[in-house]
Amino acid sequence: MTETTQRRNASQDGMGAPGTRGSTAIADTVVAKIAGMAAREIPEVHNLGGGMTRAFGAVRQRVPGGGSGVTQGVKVEVGERQAAVDLNLVVEYGAAIADTAADVRTNVINAVERMTGLEVVEVNIAVDDVHLPDDDYEADEESEQRERRVA
Repeated sequence: MTETTQRRNASQDGMGAPGTRGSTAIADTVVAKIAGMAAREIPEVHNLGGGMTRAFGAVRQRVPGGGSGVTQGVKVEVGERQAAVDLNLVVEYGAAIADTAADVRTNVINAVERMTGLEVVEVNIAVDDVHLPDDDYEADEESEQRERRVA
């Protein structure tokens, strides 16, 4: 009731407060980028996206104008006042997955709510893979072999 009274009083003089004149629309991609960056800030998160998503993301990054892949593994639904986020994570081997998920969830909620003013009603996390330390070595070795065949 107080909110309604304040709005009525502000509009009685014909003009509302400057911050209430007009509307603000926030695109899904904006929320997805914020959520993706916030999730990547957690040290135990190696990457976002499932296996096929990461493969398509790697191809997309090599194509000029293909984008940076910040939203890879991120899906959002944005309403007028609320947002929901779904994340697919690859976690570093040895990390406590439940603790990592809680850290990611907290960081994403704080970032999205602070930057957009939207209420984040849920952050659903699916851990699709665990990154092993020797995975980087094998990937580097495979790319070297491909380069030798091409040269």
